[in-house]
Amino acid sequence: MNILFYHPTGNATPWIDGISQRLPTANVRLWLRGDNQPADYALVWHPPHEMLASRTTLKGIFVLGAGVDAILTQEQRQPGTLPAGVPLFRLEDTGMALQMQEYALASVLRYFRRMDEYQLLQQQKQWRPLPVHQRDDFTIGILGAGVLGSAVAQQLVAMNFKVRCWSRSAKNLNGVDSFYGDEQLPTFAQGCKLLINLLPNTPHTQGILNSRLFAWLQPQAYLINPGRGRHLVDGDLLSALDSGQLAAATLDVFVEEPMPRMHPFWSHPRVSITPHIAADTLPAEAMDSIVANIQAIEAGRAPSGRVDRTRGY
Repeated sequence: MNILFYHPTGNATPWIDGISQRLPTANVRLWLRGDNQPADYALVWHPPHEMLASRTTLKGIFVLGAGVDAILTQEQRQPGTLPAGVPLFRLEDTGMALQMQEYALASVLRYFRRMDEYQLLQQQKQWRPLPVHQRDDFTIGILGAGVLGSAVAQQLVAMNFKVRCWSRSAKNLNGVDSFYGDEQLPTFAQGCKLLINLLPNTPHTQGILNSRLFAWLQPQAYLINPGRGRHLVDGDLLSALDSGQLAAATLDVFVEEPMPRMHPFWSHPRVSITPHIAADTLPAEAMDSIVANIQAIEAGRAPSGRVDRTRGY
């Protein structure tokens, strides 16, 4: 079995060693330009077009991350980046669900207990207790109910929050009200006091965090976006904050990363920024998942995480 590896950072040794230890009979090699030797599988992040274009006999391409929007965009711009007919796989959990639960819960509690406002009052040297939020009036809506969205929803349910989710198709999550499809998006959003976005980045979901959606939320609602930067219409968020329709926003992802120094989000008093750290790929867990899928394919079993290229996830 021959496995190709490519990552633009060039830090290949831990991955090659880790996969080799888990699959001792496999020949795992770093792809270099001009390498046209046989391969059965490819592990990639932002691969050059020439790496995979002619490799139509691959049994699988594994993207080294949960999101596949970048490589699908590459394919649109340079057809053949993903050879036709070759299955594409994304990482599912690999330790990211727990990290996303931590990030979401920390952000939710910060707003629920009004810690963000107390920080502003401290800067003004004001000692002023604020009215507390009540759980009955603090419905949390989660856009996206995949592996990460479901994990976040269950954690918030365990904290006795009222939680609802919205996704492409109906979900059955214990203690979570499920909404789905474009027709149910307004009903989902109405009454939400806090919105968490964990949707995949597809042509259908780009720009979904916009003025129309914000207007359906409760007045003075909160936004947490650890999904994708292209989900958010930046100008609509600024307008919603300035009008008071939104009280505050926590953003982990942006269209351009690092975010330009002159971007207004940097200095807005009601925007909190983190540098795309909500949930990182954990190499050991990722390698376990990839190897399990390779072993499933070799044994004729169905692997997990296969991407529907028409849907974008």
